[in-house]
Amino acid sequence: MSNTQINPGSTEITGLSGPLAAEIEAGYRALRYGAGVRVCTERIVIRMTGDDRVSFLHGMCSNDIKGLAAGGVVAALFLTERAHPIADAVVWAEPDALLIETERALWPAAHEQLERFLVADDVEMEELADRSVIQIDGPRATEIMAAAFGEQAAGAGAGRYVEAGDARIATVMRRGAPAFSMIVENAQASPIAARLVDAGGGREVCEVPVDATEIVRVESGTARIGVDTDARTLALEARMEPAISFTKGCYVGQETVERATARGALKRRLMGLRIDGARMPQSGAQVILAGKEVGRLTSPLRSPRLGAIGLAILHHSAWTPGAAVAVRDGGGGEAAARISDLPFAPD
Repeated sequence: MSNTQINPGSTEITGLSGPLAAEIEAGYRALRYGAGVRVCTERIVIRMTGDDRVSFLHGMCSNDIKGLAAGGVVAALFLTERAHPIADAVVWAEPDALLIETERALWPAAHEQLERFLVADDVEMEELADRSVIQIDGPRATEIMAAAFGEQAAGAGAGRYVEAGDARIATVMRRGAPAFSMIVENAQASPIAARLVDAGGGREVCEVPVDATEIVRVESGTARIGVDTDARTLALEARMEPAISFTKGCYVGQETVERATARGALKRRLMGLRIDGARMPQSGAQVILAGKEVGRLTSPLRSPRLGAIGLAILHHSAWTPGAAVAVRDGGGGEAAARISDLPFAPD
Protein backbone atom coordinates (compact mmCIF):
# COMPACT_ATOMS: atom_id res chain seq x y z
CA MET A 1 0.00 0.00 0.00
CA SER A 2 1.24 3.49 -0.80
CA ASN A 3 1.70 6.22 1.79
CA THR A 4 -1.63 7.76 0.87
CA GLN A 5 -2.89 10.51 3.15
CA ILE A 6 -6.48 11.73 3.15
CA ASN A 7 -7.52 14.83 5.03
CA PRO A 8 -9.98 14.13 7.87
CA GLY A 9 -13.55 15.11 7.08
CA SER A 10 -13.07 15.22 3.32
CA THR A 11 -12.00 13.07 0.42
CA GLU A 12 -9.16 15.41 -0.54
CA ILE A 13 -5.98 13.38 -0.74
CA THR A 14 -2.71 14.99 0.25
CA GLY A 15 0.78 13.62 -0.29
CA LEU A 16 -0.27 12.48 -3.76
CA SER A 17 -1.28 14.38 -6.84
CA GLY A 18 -2.71 13.80 -10.25
CA PRO A 19 -4.57 10.71 -11.50
CA LEU A 20 -3.56 8.40 -8.63
CA ALA A 21 -5.03 10.68 -5.95
CA ALA A 22 -8.23 11.10 -7.94
CA GLU A 23 -8.47 7.34 -8.49
CA ILE A 24 -8.19 6.59 -4.76
CA GLU A 25 -10.72 9.29 -3.92
CA ALA A 26 -13.22 7.96 -6.47
CA GLY A 27 -12.62 4.39 -5.30
CA TYR A 28 -13.26 5.25 -1.66
CA ARG A 29 -16.50 7.05 -2.51
CA ALA A 30 -17.65 4.10 -4.64
CA LEU A 31 -17.02 1.61 -1.85
CA ARG A 32 -18.79 3.79 0.71
CA TYR A 33 -21.70 5.17 -1.29
CA GLY A 34 -22.00 3.20 -4.52
CA ALA A 35 -20.18 0.09 -5.70
CA GLY A 36 -16.50 -0.67 -6.16
CA VAL A 37 -15.25 -3.28 -8.62
CA ARG A 38 -11.75 -4.73 -8.46
CA VAL A 39 -9.87 -7.45 -10.34
CA CYS A 40 -7.85 -8.95 -7.48
CA THR A 41 -4.46 -9.81 -8.92
CA GLU A 42 -3.24 -10.57 -5.38
CA ARG A 43 -5.60 -13.55 -5.09
CA ILE A 44 -5.18 -17.10 -6.39
CA VAL A 45 -7.59 -20.01 -6.99
CA ILE A 46 -6.63 -23.61 -6.21
CA ARG A 47 -8.70 -26.59 -7.36
CA MET A 48 -8.76 -29.53 -4.94
CA THR A 49 -9.94 -32.88 -6.28
CA GLY A 50 -9.95 -36.52 -5.16
CA ASP A 51 -12.33 -38.74 -3.19
CA ASP A 52 -10.94 -37.56 0.16
CA ARG A 53 -10.96 -33.82 -0.62
CA VAL A 54 -13.92 -32.98 1.64
CA SER A 55 -12.81 -34.95 4.70
CA PHE A 56 -9.21 -33.77 4.28
CA LEU A 57 -10.00 -30.07 3.96
CA HIS A 58 -12.57 -30.34 6.76
CA GLY A 59 -9.79 -31.44 9.09
CA MET A 60 -7.37 -28.81 7.85
CA CYS A 61 -9.42 -25.62 8.13
CA SER A 62 -11.58 -23.86 10.69
CA ASN A 63 -14.99 -24.06 9.05
CA ASP A 64 -17.47 -26.80 8.18
CA ILE A 65 -16.57 -28.30 4.80
CA LYS A 66 -18.50 -31.55 5.27
CA GLY A 67 -21.71 -29.54 5.58
CA LEU A 68 -20.98 -27.52 2.44
CA ALA A 69 -23.25 -28.64 -0.41
CA ALA A 70 -22.42 -28.09 -4.06
CA GLY A 71 -22.98 -24.43 -4.86
CA GLY A 72 -22.02 -23.40 -1.34
CA VAL A 73 -19.34 -20.91 -0.33
CA VAL A 74 -17.76 -20.49 3.10
CA ALA A 75 -14.95 -18.46 4.66
CA ALA A 76 -12.27 -20.46 6.47
CA LEU A 77 -8.84 -20.21 8.08
CA PHE A 78 -5.77 -22.38 7.88
CA LEU A 79 -4.27 -22.46 11.38
CA THR A 80 -1.23 -23.87 13.09
CA GLU A 81 -1.69 -26.40 15.87
CA ARG A 82 -1.67 -23.44 18.28
CA ALA A 83 -4.40 -21.61 16.33
CA HIS A 84 -2.12 -18.99 14.82
CA PRO A 85 -3.56 -17.98 11.40
CA ILE A 86 -1.54 -18.99 8.35
CA ALA A 87 -4.00 -17.87 5.68
CA ASP A 88 -7.65 -17.02 5.24
CA ALA A 89 -9.60 -18.43 2.32
CA VAL A 90 -12.99 -18.73 0.67
CA VAL A 91 -13.96 -22.31 -0.20
CA TRP A 92 -16.30 -22.85 -3.17
CA ALA A 93 -17.93 -26.31 -3.42
CA GLU A 94 -18.30 -27.68 -6.95
CA PRO A 95 -20.01 -31.05 -7.53
CA ASP A 96 -16.65 -32.75 -8.14
CA ALA A 97 -14.08 -30.38 -6.62
CA LEU A 98 -13.38 -27.67 -4.05
CA LEU A 99 -12.03 -24.30 -5.09
CA ILE A 100 -9.83 -22.55 -2.54
CA GLU A 101 -9.60 -18.79 -3.11
CA THR A 102 -6.91 -17.11 -1.03
CA GLU A 103 -4.25 -14.41 -0.98
CA ARG A 104 -1.44 -15.32 -3.34
CA ALA A 105 1.30 -14.30 -0.88
CA LEU A 106 -0.17 -16.53 1.85
CA TRP A 107 -0.76 -19.61 -0.29
CA PRO A 108 2.82 -21.06 -0.15
CA ALA A 109 2.65 -21.35 3.67
CA ALA A 110 -0.88 -22.77 3.53
CA HIS A 111 0.14 -25.19 0.80
CA GLU A 112 3.11 -26.37 2.86
CA GLN A 113 0.78 -26.97 5.81
CA LEU A 114 -1.62 -29.00 3.69
CA GLU A 115 1.17 -31.08 2.14
CA ARG A 116 2.60 -31.80 5.59
CA PHE A 117 -0.63 -33.50 6.67
CA LEU A 118 -1.36 -35.11 3.31
CA VAL A 119 -0.21 -38.73 3.66
CA ALA A 120 -2.42 -41.41 2.13
CA ASP A 121 -5.42 -39.23 1.29
CA ASP A 122 -6.77 -39.20 -2.25
CA VAL A 123 -6.34 -35.46 -2.75
CA GLU A 124 -4.75 -33.41 -5.52
CA MET A 125 -4.26 -29.64 -5.70
CA GLU A 126 -3.84 -27.54 -8.82
CA GLU A 127 -3.20 -23.81 -9.01
CA LEU A 128 -5.55 -22.38 -11.63
CA ALA A 129 -3.32 -19.89 -13.39
CA ASP A 130 -6.08 -19.18 -15.93
CA ARG A 131 -8.60 -17.90 -13.35
CA SER A 132 -9.06 -14.43 -11.86
CA VAL A 133 -11.04 -13.16 -8.89
CA ILE A 134 -13.26 -10.08 -9.06
CA GLN A 135 -14.73 -8.45 -5.95
CA ILE A 136 -17.76 -6.13 -5.92
CA ASP A 137 -18.43 -4.17 -2.72
CA GLY A 138 -20.58 -1.28 -1.59
CA PRO A 139 -24.23 -0.44 -0.89
CA ARG A 140 -25.14 -0.61 -4.60
CA ALA A 141 -23.36 -3.93 -5.22
CA THR A 142 -26.58 -5.98 -5.39
CA GLU A 143 -28.21 -3.50 -7.76
CA ILE A 144 -25.15 -3.50 -10.03
CA MET A 145 -24.88 -7.28 -10.06
CA ALA A 146 -28.58 -7.63 -10.96
CA ALA A 147 -28.25 -5.09 -13.76
CA ALA A 148 -25.15 -6.78 -15.20
CA PHE A 149 -25.96 -10.47 -14.70
CA GLY A 150 -29.63 -10.75 -13.71
CA GLU A 151 -31.66 -11.11 -10.55
CA GLN A 152 -30.63 -14.76 -10.06
CA ALA A 153 -26.95 -13.80 -9.83
CA ALA A 154 -27.72 -11.01 -7.37
CA GLY A 155 -30.11 -13.02 -5.22
CA ALA A 156 -28.38 -16.36 -4.70
CA GLY A 157 -28.26 -15.71 -0.95
CA ALA A 158 -25.34 -15.48 1.45
CA GLY A 159 -22.95 -18.40 1.19
CA ARG A 160 -24.12 -19.53 -2.26
CA TYR A 161 -22.87 -19.12 -5.79
CA VAL A 162 -24.48 -19.31 -9.22
CA GLU A 163 -23.01 -19.80 -12.66
CA ALA A 164 -23.41 -17.25 -15.43
CA GLY A 165 -21.72 -18.68 -18.50
CA ASP A 166 -18.15 -19.45 -17.47
CA ALA A 167 -18.32 -17.10 -14.46
CA ARG A 168 -19.12 -18.15 -10.91
CA ILE A 169 -20.80 -15.45 -8.81
CA ALA A 170 -20.90 -15.81 -5.01
CA THR A 171 -22.80 -13.78 -2.45
CA VAL A 172 -20.52 -13.32 0.57
CA MET A 173 -19.95 -11.23 3.67
CA ARG A 174 -16.77 -9.18 3.39
CA ARG A 175 -15.53 -6.62 5.90
CA GLY A 176 -18.81 -7.04 7.75
CA ALA A 177 -21.06 -6.14 4.79
CA PRO A 178 -22.80 -8.04 1.94
CA ALA A 179 -20.67 -8.28 -1.18
CA PHE A 180 -19.97 -10.42 -4.24
CA SER A 181 -17.00 -12.43 -5.47
CA MET A 182 -16.55 -13.81 -8.96
CA ILE A 183 -14.21 -16.44 -10.39
CA VAL A 184 -13.75 -15.89 -14.12
CA GLU A 185 -11.35 -16.75 -16.90
CA ASN A 186 -8.41 -14.37 -17.08
CA ALA A 187 -9.34 -13.15 -20.55
CA GLN A 188 -12.81 -12.20 -19.32
CA ALA A 189 -11.75 -10.36 -16.15
CA SER A 190 -11.33 -6.89 -17.65
CA PRO A 191 -14.44 -7.06 -19.88
CA ILE A 192 -16.57 -8.25 -16.94
CA ALA A 193 -15.23 -5.51 -14.67
CA ALA A 194 -16.11 -2.95 -17.36
CA ARG A 195 -19.58 -4.49 -17.73
CA LEU A 196 -20.21 -4.12 -14.01
CA VAL A 197 -19.06 -0.49 -14.02
CA ASP A 198 -21.23 0.28 -17.06
CA ALA A 199 -24.23 -1.20 -15.22
CA GLY A 200 -23.84 1.52 -12.60
CA GLY A 201 -24.52 4.33 -15.03
CA GLY A 202 -21.60 6.37 -13.72
CA ARG A 203 -23.18 7.05 -10.32
CA GLU A 204 -20.28 6.37 -7.92
CA VAL A 205 -19.53 3.00 -9.48
CA CYS A 206 -16.00 2.40 -10.71
CA GLU A 207 -12.99 0.10 -10.63
CA VAL A 208 -11.18 0.77 -7.38
CA PRO A 209 -7.49 0.59 -6.42
CA VAL A 210 -6.29 -1.51 -3.51
CA ASP A 211 -5.46 1.67 -1.54
CA ALA A 212 -9.18 2.50 -1.39
CA THR A 213 -10.12 -1.01 -0.25
CA GLU A 214 -7.46 -0.82 2.47
CA ILE A 215 -9.09 2.29 3.92
CA VAL A 216 -12.46 0.54 4.08
CA ARG A 217 -10.86 -2.61 5.50
CA VAL A 218 -9.30 -0.73 8.39
CA GLU A 219 -12.48 1.27 9.03
CA SER A 220 -14.36 -2.04 9.31
CA GLY A 221 -11.80 -3.46 11.74
CA THR A 222 -10.91 -6.44 9.55
CA ALA A 223 -7.48 -7.88 10.30
CA ARG A 224 -5.22 -8.90 7.44
CA ILE A 225 -3.05 -11.93 8.08
CA GLY A 226 0.64 -11.05 8.04
CA VAL A 227 -0.11 -7.34 8.35
CA ASP A 228 -2.17 -7.12 11.55
CA THR A 229 -1.13 -10.55 12.83
CA ASP A 230 2.18 -12.27 13.46
CA ALA A 231 3.38 -15.74 14.41
CA ARG A 232 2.15 -15.26 18.01
CA THR A 233 -1.37 -14.06 17.20
CA LEU A 234 -4.36 -16.27 17.92
CA ALA A 235 -7.20 -16.24 15.39
CA LEU A 236 -9.65 -15.20 18.11
CA GLU A 237 -7.41 -12.32 19.15
CA ALA A 238 -7.72 -11.00 15.58
CA ARG A 239 -11.55 -11.25 15.69
CA MET A 240 -11.68 -13.93 13.01
CA GLU A 241 -14.73 -15.70 14.47
CA PRO A 242 -16.82 -15.40 11.23
CA ALA A 243 -14.45 -17.89 9.59
CA ILE A 244 -14.61 -20.40 12.46
CA SER A 245 -17.19 -23.11 13.13
CA PHE A 246 -17.59 -23.73 16.86
CA THR A 247 -19.65 -26.92 16.34
CA LYS A 248 -17.63 -28.94 13.79
CA GLY A 249 -15.38 -31.85 14.59
CA CYS A 250 -11.62 -31.97 14.98
CA TYR A 251 -9.39 -29.71 12.89
CA VAL A 252 -5.87 -28.33 13.16
CA GLY A 253 -5.86 -25.66 15.87
CA GLN A 254 -9.25 -26.61 17.33
CA GLU A 255 -8.03 -27.40 20.85
CA THR A 256 -6.55 -23.94 21.34
CA VAL A 257 -9.65 -22.26 19.91
CA GLU A 258 -11.91 -24.27 22.22
CA ARG A 259 -9.82 -23.56 25.31
CA ALA A 260 -9.83 -19.83 24.65
CA THR A 261 -13.58 -19.89 23.98
CA ALA A 262 -14.57 -22.03 26.96
CA ARG A 263 -12.44 -20.18 29.50
CA GLY A 264 -12.93 -16.70 28.14
CA ALA A 265 -9.19 -16.51 28.56
CA LEU A 266 -8.20 -14.11 25.79
CA LYS A 267 -5.68 -11.61 27.11
CA ARG A 268 -5.29 -9.70 23.82
CA ARG A 269 -7.79 -8.49 21.23
CA LEU A 270 -7.88 -6.45 18.04
CA MET A 271 -8.95 -2.87 18.73
CA GLY A 272 -8.97 0.41 16.85
CA LEU A 273 -6.90 3.54 17.46
CA ARG A 274 -7.98 7.12 16.72
CA ILE A 275 -4.72 9.04 16.36
CA ASP A 276 -4.32 12.77 16.97
CA GLY A 277 -1.94 15.13 15.20
CA ALA A 278 -0.65 15.67 11.70
CA ARG A 279 2.16 13.09 11.87
CA MET A 280 1.24 9.48 11.11
CA PRO A 281 3.12 6.98 13.32
CA GLN A 282 4.76 4.07 11.57
CA SER A 283 3.39 0.54 11.54
CA GLY A 284 4.95 -1.32 14.48
CA ALA A 285 4.90 1.71 16.78
CA GLN A 286 4.40 0.95 20.47
CA VAL A 287 1.01 1.60 22.04
CA ILE A 288 1.59 2.86 25.59
CA LEU A 289 -0.96 2.88 28.42
CA ALA A 290 0.03 4.13 31.89
CA GLY A 291 3.70 3.86 30.97
CA LYS A 292 3.50 0.24 29.74
CA GLU A 293 3.45 -1.18 26.24
CA VAL A 294 0.07 -2.84 25.56
CA GLY A 295 0.43 -3.56 21.85
CA ARG A 296 1.78 -2.45 18.46
CA LEU A 297 0.18 -0.25 15.83
CA THR A 298 -0.66 -1.86 12.47
CA SER A 299 -2.32 -0.61 9.26
CA PRO A 300 -2.04 3.13 10.03
CA LEU A 301 -3.75 5.39 7.49
CA ARG A 302 -5.98 8.43 7.13
CA SER A 303 -9.70 7.91 6.62
CA PRO A 304 -11.92 10.55 5.01
CA ARG A 305 -14.58 9.94 7.68
CA LEU A 306 -12.43 9.30 10.72
CA GLY A 307 -9.07 10.97 10.29
CA ALA A 308 -5.91 9.12 11.32
CA ILE A 309 -6.69 5.56 12.43
CA GLY A 310 -5.00 2.21 12.83
CA LEU A 311 -5.40 -1.24 14.33
CA ALA A 312 -3.61 -2.93 17.20
CA ILE A 313 -3.91 -6.22 19.07
CA LEU A 314 -3.97 -4.90 22.62
CA HIS A 315 -3.64 -6.27 26.14
CA HIS A 316 -6.99 -6.51 27.95
CA SER A 317 -6.07 -3.54 30.13
CA ALA A 318 -6.49 -1.36 27.01
CA TRP A 319 -9.91 -2.53 25.81
CA THR A 320 -11.91 0.42 27.14
CA PRO A 321 -13.23 2.55 24.25
CA GLY A 322 -12.16 6.16 24.64
CA ALA A 323 -9.15 5.37 26.85
CA ALA A 324 -6.18 7.64 26.16
CA VAL A 325 -2.92 6.04 25.00
CA ALA A 326 0.32 7.18 23.40
CA VAL A 327 1.68 5.82 20.13
CA ARG A 328 5.49 5.86 20.07
CA ASP A 329 7.57 4.80 17.08
CA GLY A 330 11.27 4.09 16.65
CA GLY A 331 12.04 7.56 15.39
CA GLY A 332 11.25 8.99 18.80
CA GLY A 333 7.96 10.50 17.70
CA GLU A 334 4.91 10.19 19.92
CA ALA A 335 1.25 10.85 19.18
CA ALA A 336 -1.79 10.87 21.43
CA ALA A 337 -4.52 8.38 20.57
CA ARG A 338 -7.79 6.97 21.83
CA ILE A 339 -8.98 3.36 21.93
CA SER A 340 -11.94 2.54 19.69
CA ASP A 341 -14.04 -0.59 19.43
CA LEU A 342 -14.49 -2.12 15.98
CA PRO A 343 -15.81 -1.37 13.48
CA PHE A 344 -14.97 2.29 13.91
CA ALA A 345 -18.00 4.52 14.44
CA PRO A 346 -17.97 8.10 13.10
CA ASP A 347 -17.87 10.95 15.62
